[in-house]
Amino acid sequence: MTAEPRARVPRRPVHGVLLLDKPVGLSAQTAVSRAKGMLAAEKAGHTGTLDPLASGLLPVCFGAATKFAQLQLDADKAYEATLRLGVRTTTGDAEGDVVAVAPVDAVMLAPERLRALAQRFTGEIEQIPPMHSALKKDGKALYEYARAGIEVERAPRRVTIHALTLEPVADDPAALRLTVRCSKGTYVRTLAEDIGAALGCGAHLLSLRRTATGGLSLDDAITLDALQALPPEERQRHLLPTEALLRGLPTVALGERDAGRFLSGLRRRGPWPDAALVAVFGERPRALLGTARCVAGELIPVRLLSPTEIAQSLQPSFP
Repeated sequence: MTAEPRARVPRRPVHGVLLLDKPVGLSAQTAVSRAKGMLAAEKAGHTGTLDPLASGLLPVCFGAATKFAQLQLDADKAYEATLRLGVRTTTGDAEGDVVAVAPVDAVMLAPERLRALAQRFTGEIEQIPPMHSALKKDGKALYEYARAGIEVERAPRRVTIHALTLEPVADDPAALRLTVRCSKGTYVRTLAEDIGAALGCGAHLLSLRRTATGGLSLDDAITLDALQALPPEERQRHLLPTEALLRGLPTVALGERDAGRFLSGLRRRGPWPDAALVAVFGERPRALLGTARCVAGELIPVRLLSPTEIAQSLQPSFP
């Protein structure tokens, strides 16, 4: 007997940000696809990938929020990681083959040495991107070269480590716990390898969990399983408004007349101080209109929502 085809769930406009706690073993894109299906959303994307090996905060943008995803791509990130000391691998993480093993002694993990090491890696540092990464050279991802057994030259990149702590793991003398807040483009896997090299024993990344990006925190995130367990109308309530992606930006409020002209792409004049980027809102009703630059008293549109997106964002998605 032929099985009946599954009914296609109609998609609908959904706008906002879902803070997802991605599990280990799932790609970021697969996680986004599942969340998109659970909300029956027309459009969704993420704000910076997480490897399948990593877990933690993955902001998923729906509808109008996808226009501002780049702001989170450029934002500082925070991670918690565990390093396996004394073992180096081909990939710098637990998925690679072991290439070197060295002894680990208690002297390496003395508190004063770990504090000095954390200080050494804090601030602006140089990293050589790992071969097993999505960074491209001559139009091809580095991991494609790595899988073919080819190592290509990579230029060092400057990144900033804003804060770093290193602590021994109480029940594992060959492990180190790392917490870090860093700039975009930082490879925690490379940081783990460089710390292992500085200790003299080598290391690789055993686990990685992202805890924050920009002004968004894992504390407010939900897992896919928890989201799936909710009735459809309850899932929508876990969405943050699109302006959550703009936290920390100065704000400008426009009256009805100026708001309409701003949405048409016209510059407005006002008593606004210069700013590289501001979040612009309409006053009645209060609604996000987009982002702009302020230069010499002029408000210059950068990224605008459409009137339809604004209207839909102000309406509940479930009757």
